[in-house]
Order: sequence, then C-alpha cells, then structure tokens
Amino acid sequence: MALPPKTDEAFLREVDEELRRDQLAGFWTTWGKWVALGVVAALVALAGFLYYQHRTETQAGVEGEQLQAAYDALAADRVAEANTTLTKLAASDRAGYSALARFTEADILLQKEDMKGAAAKLAAIAADTSVAKPFRDLALVRQTLAEYDTLKPQVVVERLRPLAVTGNPWLGSAGEMVAVAYVRMNQTKQAGTLFGQIAADPGVPETIRQRAVQMAGVLGVDAVASTGTTGAAAAAASTEDTNAQ
Repeated sequence: MALPPKTDEAFLREVDEELRRDQLAGFWTTWGKWVALGVVAALVALAGFLYYQHRTETQAGVEGEQLQAAYDALAADRVAEANTTLTKLAASDRAGYSALARFTEADILLQKEDMKGAAAKLAAIAADTSVAKPFRDLALVRQTLAEYDTLKPQVVVERLRPLAVTGNPWLGSAGEMVAVAYVRMNQTKQAGTLFGQIAADPGVPETIRQRAVQMAGVLGVDAVASTGTTGAAAAAASTEDTNAQ
C-alpha cells in the first residue's frame, strides 16, 4: 500500500537527518580528538604570545628606568655606579637600549680622553646590523672623529664618503672631515667643491655652513652666493676669506 505523499516526504527527511547525525558522529569519532587538540594548541599559542608581549613591554619599561637611573648617576658624578648599569644594558637583546647604553659608555671614555676605547665602542655599534641605520651612521661619524688624528686621509674619505653627499643628514659632520682629508691629500678641487656643497645644504647646522663658506673661499670656491647666509654672517665669512688670502 503506497504511503501518502506527505508521509513519504516526512520519512525521507527523517532518514536524511539520521544519516547526517551518523556522519557527524563518525567525524567526531575519527577526528574529534585532533580538532580538540588543535583548539587547545591555538589557545596555548595565543596565551604564550600575550604573555611574551606583556613581558616584553614590562622588561622594556624596566630597562628604560635603568637607563634613566644611569643618566642620573652620571649627573651626580657617580660614574662607577652608572657604568655597572650601562654594562648590563649594553648586553640587552633590545637593540635600542643596547645602542644607547654603548653610546653613553663611549661618551664616558671620551670624557676620560680614551679615544681608542671610545672608538672601539662606537665601531661595534656601527657594525651591529640589529641597530637602526641612522644610529649606525652616527656611530661611524663619531668613531671617525674620535680617531681622526690617527687615520690616513684616504681611510677617512673611503669610510665617510657615502655619508658626505647632499641631502644626507650627516653631510655636515662627515663632509667636513672628508673635505679636510682631501686638503691633506692636496686634492683642493674636491675639497672646495665639497665645502661648497656643505655650505649650500640648508639641512646642515648653521655653524658648520659658515665654516664651510670660509673654507670654500680659501680654496677658491664662492659659496656665499649659494647659501642662505646673509648679513653679519656673510660679511664675517667674506672678511675671513680676504684675510686668509
């Protein structure tokens, strides 16, 4: 005897639902343990990341306080105390704090006129690729300045020439040392041109630009017209040029 249409549809729907329940039960029987383990692993990883982030931020705050304490100790002339703290921070795996600590150690050595020791500290920063490039460039400039009198002019030129270009933030300091090295090598044309570039770059500090104007004039390059130097500064530069000639 045939089932009525509505009863037939209900029967088929019931069979379909039962089949789905069996499939779902089979999936969880086969894979349920692994899915659960995956969820637990994801939660553990998330918890670990959050803990690491919190620990990193906390430790960074601690090291910031330690660095400030070292500065305070230096201000109070407690150099030994400051050095102890700076030594620990210099070994930090946070490149920023490590670099600042090593820069400060170099400053202390410079105040003691230990140029060799200071240059070694600065050279280590300049060679440390974990440190941001602006800090590495600064370290290279300061290293060269610390050992300038002991370097051959060609070494100075080769070391700092990449920084002694128009638009580079270290053009003033690096360019001045390179230009003087050119003078020592009797390459006065290159020196005059570089002094002119320094004088014309508005990003260079005014005191360095004024010196560059004077040196360019001595070397036969009129740098006054190409700079923003006016009034008394320009007059002083022109007077110096005349007296030097």
